[in-house]
Amino acid sequence: MHRRPATVTDIHRVASGMPYAKVCPGTDGNAVYQVSGKSFVFFRNPRPDAVDPETGERLDDVIVLWVASEEEKSALLSEGKPFFTTPHFDGHPSVLIRESDLSQLTVAEVTELVQDAWLARASRRRCQAWLAEQDLT
Repeated sequence: MHRRPATVTDIHRVASGMPYAKVCPGTDGNAVYQVSGKSFVFFRNPRPDAVDPETGERLDDVIVLWVASEEEKSALLSEGKPFFTTPHFDGHPSVLIRESDLSQLTVAEVTELVQDAWLARASRRRCQAWLAEQDLT
């Protein structure tokens, strides 16, 4: 079931299904998922720091996912999977992925990434409660 390639619909489904998650319109109406007023996943507008290396066009399908730490960010970036960053996100606990590259990940991987993003931003009390419900403590 979870071995199929991930899609953007999977990101929306998991992010919106997290406790206390709220979707807010970002700049240009792009979805921003928040918990307690803190973003954990958002769909980025085209910006000058993320461009197609062949055409120079700004990427219009970049998704930002929070991570727990710089170490986790480094680990994801070194996995050889489709994650990347830009100088704009130096020192920021997040990784970027293009919507067009999501199929390189499975639904299970995307689910874990979104859940981890939520855990990185939710309050300790909410994290503990959610983990207890999942029997992951």
